[in-house]
Amino acid sequence: MNTWLTIDTDDLRHLPIYQGHPTRSKKTYFDESDNLSESFRIGWRGFLNWMTSHDYGVTLFVITDLFDNKEFCHLFEEFLTSFPGRATFGCHGHTHRSWSAWPRDDVGFSRMLETSNGILREKAGAHYRPYFRAPNGYIAPWMAEVLSDHTIQLDSSINPSWLTKKKSSGSWPQVEHAMKECGILERPWLTTFGLPCNGPALFRFPLSFNSKRAWKKIPRPLLPEELDDVLDKKEKIVTLYWHILDFSREKGAWVPPLPDVFRES
Repeated sequence: MNTWLTIDTDDLRHLPIYQGHPTRSKKTYFDESDNLSESFRIGWRGFLNWMTSHDYGVTLFVITDLFDNKEFCHLFEEFLTSFPGRATFGCHGHTHRSWSAWPRDDVGFSRMLETSNGILREKAGAHYRPYFRAPNGYIAPWMAEVLSDHTIQLDSSINPSWLTKKKSSGSWPQVEHAMKECGILERPWLTTFGLPCNGPALFRFPLSFNSKRAWKKIPRPLLPEELDDVLDKKEKIVTLYWHILDFSREKGAWVPPLPDVFRES
């Protein structure tokens, strides 16, 4: 068993308080442009520094409207050059729309996937993978068939905790069943004691206490040449995720709380 390290590329303007959710998105983002936030810039630099500290592979789930920004395009190309073969890239949507929080919309979801995956194939090239992660973890069973129509092979949206079941329209097992019926491999996020261990749970007490304890017990992360093992249905994989923005915490000094034995490998 190994651990799959995955990172979402949300910027501040993609947060649910600003974008993508029918009831939570009540605020207007303070910068109406599509410029990268300073927090994202700091986070990206922290991410690059962390990448130099180990030899493991990572998968980035990219929100593709970032490519509307020339600075992000430059950062992305620079990353590919600086860390060749160290990463694969999957779709995190074109914006941060929480699809299952809205009424069902097969046509809109399909159009989004066509746009987002088209951009990602162009920008990531051979490093693109047919993977999907629903923004904010909002995924519903009806989305599986649309994902299959767009040849998505793997979904990593399920946060199988009772605290988050509303994001699946009430039932994570139903989502998992729908994915299986459509031939899509599901890679749920790590949970312990029925509680989330990823993303915001890393920083919200008491979930943070539980999360960090769980992370300290993970098996070895996948190496770059092993990243495609996540598609092997026989392989048991522990899936971790966090955000580029997390690297901006602690004045840019934050790093994921992986076991010390996995650092500076």
